[in-house]
Amino acid sequence: MTTTAAPVLQGEDLVLGYRDRTVVHEVSLTLRPGRVTALIGPNGSGKSTVLRSLSRLHPMSSGAVRLDGADTAPLSAREFARQVTLLSQSRPHPSGLGVRDVVTFGRHPHRSRFSGLTDADRDAVERAMAATGTSAMADRPVDELSGGELQRVWLATCLAQETGVLLLDEPTNHLDLRYQVEILDLVRDLADTLGTALGVVLHDLNHAASVADDLVLLHRGRVRASGPAHEVLRDDVLTEVYEIDVRTSTDPGTGRVRVEAVGRHHRPATPPAATTPVPVTSIPTTIEDS
Repeated sequence: MTTTAAPVLQGEDLVLGYRDRTVVHEVSLTLRPGRVTALIGPNGSGKSTVLRSLSRLHPMSSGAVRLDGADTAPLSAREFARQVTLLSQSRPHPSGLGVRDVVTFGRHPHRSRFSGLTDADRDAVERAMAATGTSAMADRPVDELSGGELQRVWLATCLAQETGVLLLDEPTNHLDLRYQVEILDLVRDLADTLGTALGVVLHDLNHAASVADDLVLLHRGRVRASGPAHEVLRDDVLTEVYEIDVRTSTDPGTGRVRVEAVGRHHRPATPPAATTPVPVTSIPTTIEDS
C-alpha cells in the first residue's frame, strides 16, 4: 500500500440529482490525509451519491471536485484512478475468476494496456490480501465465497490500487462481528500509518464514532451537522434527523460517544431486587478475673 503523500480531496457546493430530481443540495466536504471522515444520515439522505460524485462516478449539476485545490475535470480516468478509488455497494460478480485475479484488477491504473504484472504489482496484491485477511483464499474461485468474504476481496482490490484517497461505501456491510471490527481497525490503520485520506459511508453511528475523526451528518440532501463525534452525535440533532427518540452517552471505558435509539418496546434495565439486611447478633463476651 502506498506511502506517498496523500492529496486533499474536496467536494465544493455539490448539487447532485437523478434526471430532473435534485437529491443533494450544495454539499461541501474535505477529506484530508491521515484523517477518516464518516458520512452518516438516514436512508435517502444522499450519502452514497455524494461519495460517488467525489469518485467522479456521479455527474454534478453544479459544484466541483478538487485534488489539492485543482479541479479534477482535466484528469483522465486513469490519472484520477491513481489517486482516488471507491469501494461501492453495487459491484459486478466476477464469475469464473480466482481471488488473486480479482485483487489484481486493482493494479489496472498503474499498467499499460498490454503489459504484464511487474514485481511491484505482485507485491501490492499480496500486501492488500494480507491486510484484508484474504491471503488464505487467494486461489479459491470467487463463486465459492460468502458475501462477507467477497466484500473483503473487493476491499483488497481497492487497497491494491494504492491510492492516497480511499472512498468506502458501507464497507462493513455483509460482515460478521469479527470482520466488522477488523475492517474498522484497518480503516484506522490506513489513516494513522499510511496517511491515507478516507471517506466512509456508515449506517452504524457507533461505528462512525469509533473510527472517524470527523462526521458529516446529511439530512434530506443537506449537511445538518459536521465536526467531531461529540459535536454531531447529540440527542436533539439525531432525534430530529432520524425521527425517533435517540439518546447518547459517553462510554466510560473508551470516552467515545455511544448512541442508542429508543423503540416502542424499549424497557429499562430491571434494578436488582432489594435484599433484607441480615441483623448482626452481638456475641456476649465473658471476661473472667484471673
